[in-house]
Amino acid sequence: MFRLRSVVRGCGAYLPERVMTNSDLSQLVETSDEWIVQRTGIRARHIAAEDETTSLLAEKAARAALVDAGLTADDIDLVVCATSTPDYTFPATATQVQAALGMTHGAAFDLQAVCSGFVFALATADKFLTSGSHRRALVIGAETFSRLLDWNDRTTCVLFGDGAGAVVLEAEEGKGTLEDRGVLTTHLRSDGRHRSKLFVDGGPGSTRTVGHLRMEGREVFRHAVGMITDVVEDAFRTTGVTADDITWFVPHQANKRIIDASAQKLGIAPDKVVITVDRHGNTSAASIPLALAAARADGRIRQGDLVMLEAMGGGFTWASALIRW
Repeated sequence: MFRLRSVVRGCGAYLPERVMTNSDLSQLVETSDEWIVQRTGIRARHIAAEDETTSLLAEKAARAALVDAGLTADDIDLVVCATSTPDYTFPATATQVQAALGMTHGAAFDLQAVCSGFVFALATADKFLTSGSHRRALVIGAETFSRLLDWNDRTTCVLFGDGAGAVVLEAEEGKGTLEDRGVLTTHLRSDGRHRSKLFVDGGPGSTRTVGHLRMEGREVFRHAVGMITDVVEDAFRTTGVTADDITWFVPHQANKRIIDASAQKLGIAPDKVVITVDRHGNTSAASIPLALAAARADGRIRQGDLVMLEAMGGGFTWASALIRW
């Protein structure tokens, strides 16, 4: 039985030039490289310059993905940008990318699911492409989380960084089997009862301010492993795939201890796990596409590989996607 699949045609990334190391952070708050690495695995993160907006980061990642795909903006008819740090309350950051790319056709919109945003956006674009309504999509995760941080709070300011990643998806006819290239299954979850555990204490509808990121770190960690494995196991049950079948596990890059514990619980071998949190920090919706781009650039992810994505974010939201590259 033939069916449309959303095949990854290209992958791209952009990181701001400025790198902030743990030693740099120790000049701002009472912390140390040893303390941060031991608890998170993070050694450095990139910080956007004053004139680098989220849409600018997103545009650069999108252009890199288009080059990798051998396509131009004229070939794209859908732009979905996952972000929690838009340039404006409105219009959508995706429309700013659309304009920067010279696109005057198609649709562009933002999606907000915090750190799970890229997987939510991927699943959303997949629905558009496999329905036949659109042909090719840019799916972007872009963040300037440094602008949400309280730089006096050492429990949060050490965790996050800025960046953007993007993929180009194209609708392609498959045979309807697990050997098809493209998105094979996605699983999305949310539970708003956990808002207070990870949130930003501002917004136009409440305080009329941007606010700062607030987190109950122990509570987030306590829920994370269970929620992550929940949606990955859903993907296993739906497809019949096992941990042994996975070529690469590309998790949200929030904390190496969470990543390690999740992989261990799922039975995924450590050498199959893509790790970039050490040099990127937590870039929220950008973390998975940044990790994908890194693993593509160094030759790890190749055509035909079975790639499992997973993420968890504030709200809580959590999600997985299984892709045949």
